Amino acid sequence: MNTPNDTMKAAALDAAGRGWHVFPLRPGRKRPAGHNIDDCPGTGRCADGHRTWEQRATTDPAKIRAAWSQAAYNVGLATGPSGLCVIDLDVVKCGEEVPAEWAEQGAASGEDVLAILAEQAGEPVPGDTLTVRTPSGGLHLYFRAPDGVRLRNTGGERGNGLGWKVDVRAWGGYVVAPGSLATSGRYGYLFDGPVAALPAWLTDRLTPAALPPAPVVPIRPSTGRRDRYLTAAIRAEAGKVADATTNRNATLYAAAVALGQLVAGGAVGEDEVRAALRTAAGRHVGIRAFTEREAETTITSGLKAGANRPRKVA
Repeated sequence: MNTPNDTMKAAALDAAGRGWHVFPLRPGRKRPAGHNIDDCPGTGRCADGHRTWEQRATTDPAKIRAAWSQAAYNVGLATGPSGLCVIDLDVVKCGEEVPAEWAEQGAASGEDVLAILAEQAGEPVPGDTLTVRTPSGGLHLYFRAPDGVRLRNTGGERGNGLGWKVDVRAWGGYVVAPGSLATSGRYGYLFDGPVAALPAWLTDRLTPAALPPAPVVPIRPSTGRRDRYLTAAIRAEAGKVADATTNRNATLYAAAVALGQLVAGGAVGEDEVRAALRTAAGRHVGIRAFTEREAETTITSGLKAGANRPRKVA
């Protein structure tokens, strides 16, 4: 007789067999299992920096069997590494009203909104692809991500989002894989067929605009103990943050951890490190709802984690 662990392990292995990178979600939930960035101990798998769920996602059967032998984890599917772009079409929640703009066009769900967008683009409704039904009654349309374009997540109408009740999961995002369990039921295949290429008109809509030029990070000329090595180290970490196109929060955290080690070792001042990281992160403020407060919180968390492993420079 199959146990819940066996059932979820089979779902994870099935997804991995399709080339999809999976990682554990909390049993019966949508959130990743394990610790988050703020609680990262900096040990074990995170000894060299916090490893995000996207970095941990795998298709390795041995790793999957080992992980899902521990608990009946739901299955998270990291869309970016899997080469997927998933269109998440949600339904109206109890008591929720349809925005007037969409109600006037006859929309009552994300599926309706996508149909309206397709009509406006003069294209057929994208739907002839592998499709998963969610426990709430929504749909996940699986598409192959386009070559040469690194698509990101969108949510509703924010940023370059498609519209009300239509989310996109690509790089930096994940979906709950078929077979996973929620309080209202399981995620299951509605159409278990080939994964179609993302239609060109959707690729155009979802391709992010180019970022503005990277700012020059203000760092004073090196003197005394703050030699050229330290200046280069700060510039390098700040540059990674400024140039990040995905996982910007994780990149900022990793940079703060690395520089926090130098701060704790007395090699460089915290104020200068904070200034450099704030400037680099400022390039992303306002993009995909990233805020100055979020950046400041991440910098503080990273510096705190880095302080646990001081690094001195001779």
